[in-house]
Amino acid sequence: MVIFEVVRVLIMFAMAFVVALIITPFVARLLEKFNLRKFNIRDEKEAPVFHQFHKNKSGTPTMGGIIIWGTVLGLALIFFLCKTFFDGFANYLNFVNRAETYLPLAAMLVAAALGLADDLIGILGFAKAKGGGIKVRHKLIMYTLIAILGAWWFYFKLGFDHLYIPFIGNFYVGFWYVPFFMFILIATAFSTNETDGLDGLAGGILFFAFASLTVVAFILHRYDLAVMGSAILGALLAFLWFNIYPAKFFMGDTGSMALGITLGVMAMLTNTAFLLPFFGFILVLESLSVILQLISKKVFKKKIFLSTPIHHHFEALGWPESQVTMRFWIISAAVSTLGLVLFFLARFI
Repeated sequence: MVIFEVVRVLIMFAMAFVVALIITPFVARLLEKFNLRKFNIRDEKEAPVFHQFHKNKSGTPTMGGIIIWGTVLGLALIFFLCKTFFDGFANYLNFVNRAETYLPLAAMLVAAALGLADDLIGILGFAKAKGGGIKVRHKLIMYTLIAILGAWWFYFKLGFDHLYIPFIGNFYVGFWYVPFFMFILIATAFSTNETDGLDGLAGGILFFAFASLTVVAFILHRYDLAVMGSAILGALLAFLWFNIYPAKFFMGDTGSMALGITLGVMAMLTNTAFLLPFFGFILVLESLSVILQLISKKVFKKKIFLSTPIHHHFEALGWPESQVTMRFWIISAAVSTLGLVLFFLARFI
């Protein structure tokens, strides 16, 4: 019955929230013990606006995204193993499903590991990229490799070759599904990474995006995927408890890469990629501001924004950091709701 699935989703949300809250002090102590802090704050000459508002954040622990993906993957593993030896409640809460969650869980794990490596490279000073860590072009290569693997699996193994266009229906694209899939994953990963620049900003925006896709998955009767989405939401909410201004620690690339890639995979699994700009509206806005700024500087030798990503532009206009974050959250909530309205209208009318 549907009511049992609703309860299952809510239980997993609450459980992930509590588990993430419990492990957070241990993760925080490990970050401090091994001095896993972000010291590579961009200098004043390179990024004057960013430096002005964020120079005091140098030395803040990073890699807090471990709390999010660690909670989700840990719960998935625990209940999967419990299902093997027990039945009943353990089987009820297990959300590891070959058809629905193998791919997003695998994508989360791989992306988290690559992001973790990026964070460690930046912390240990093995790279001289702006802000530390792997250079943007190298990150794009990593995103591309994950996207190629995912696209290959979706197209050749699962037989995905249609895209759902709201109010029109399924549209056959054949092999064009592969580059489209790659674009979605690269875009979500890049956009999430760009958005993770203010305390609580990326976490809050991702919360609304994942909430929307969790609702979509549930309506499409992909209940295990919906339960996984609720686990992400619970862990995200606990993470935000410590990440809102002033942040106790940053998400880091291990969090932003894992969540960005997983968001894209969930959108493709539910065939709602064309609604993703609504669910992740601020993510789109952030990456567009970076791309437009780069093009304008290269072609016209002038800047469109005072600083990019666009959240720094509003800081330069005089908005306090917490105000930028809260207003972007409000916009995300409103536009995500609009995306869900379009989803329901397209499906049931």
